[in-house]
Amino acid sequence: MEGYEHQPLVSIIVPVRNGESTIEPLLESLQRLDYDKNKLEVIVVDGNSTDRTRDVVKKYPVKLIIEEKDGLNAARNAGINNSNGEIIAFTDCDCIASRDWIRKIVENFKDQRVSCVGGSAKGCDGDFVSQYADNSIIPLMPFFKKREELNMIKLFLHHPAGCNMAFRRKAFKEVGCFDESIQYGFDDVEFVERVCKAGYKMVLDPNALVWHKHRSILKEFLKQNFNYGRGCGVLFKRRGAKNVVSTWSFLSLVSFVSWLLIIGSMTFLSITTDLIIFSLLLFGFTVMPFLALMAFYLHKALENKRYERVFIYPFIDVLRGFSFFFGQIYQLFKTNKET
Repeated sequence: MEGYEHQPLVSIIVPVRNGESTIEPLLESLQRLDYDKNKLEVIVVDGNSTDRTRDVVKKYPVKLIIEEKDGLNAARNAGINNSNGEIIAFTDCDCIASRDWIRKIVENFKDQRVSCVGGSAKGCDGDFVSQYADNSIIPLMPFFKKREELNMIKLFLHHPAGCNMAFRRKAFKEVGCFDESIQYGFDDVEFVERVCKAGYKMVLDPNALVWHKHRSILKEFLKQNFNYGRGCGVLFKRRGAKNVVSTWSFLSLVSFVSWLLIIGSMTFLSITTDLIIFSLLLFGFTVMPFLALMAFYLHKALENKRYERVFIYPFIDVLRGFSFFFGQIYQLFKTNKET
């Protein structure tokens, strides 16, 4: 690689379960990477698929591993234990890697202080829900506008996505592997936070790009956000507000519960309060947030000319927020091995 004296061996780990319909485009893209093929190994970890996933994988020059335990993190750890790379990269079976994906990731590891690199993830489909996931006020996946070097995770997507992240092998030796008890959202971010707390630098690079197949059906998208909320609930229940991820969980949960209490109190007080005052308060806590969201999307619509989003996206924002928060509440009151 131009400008480098040393081109490290990179292991690419792909967790998959029932990915027959999506994994082939990913494997094709990994075959086209502009990186020395002798310095690449692709490891697919199958979590007991019941479709033809394994048959598809066997058509490609990759290592196939069967993992009996459930969860993305169990599959990731199995891949790590069977890998040889100095750099270990992760993507998902519903992604497509850009041709220079690994090369851009490796460039960031030239600095020996860097042990974590995250890239952008952009939707690869043009359906309405996928477009929303990329263009909402809080995008589903991190999509960075500029390269950043950080010593700690920041709130609101200043961290790698699980489908586009890479680490030095020594980071796993020092802080351990992924926490297999977390089987919902934030399973990846919890590990990134541990790496940063160990004193390693993290780089977020928009040029290390993968395309991700977002959920195309609203019901599935909301279920995904419900599970993200569950993951956040697991971390908050386990750690309180001691780290960035669970602090975010705490703040979002408090804001949601506060909003419910305010609306409930206003409804109760409406029995004895002047109707005009009650109507103004109700307008402020219900209609005003919608108007603020509409103003945000109107500003974007002036650029992209997609004016229908001004009216539809705020409603999806609310549904998505409720899904996430109810996921948190569900997990906080649920007792199982994950908590």
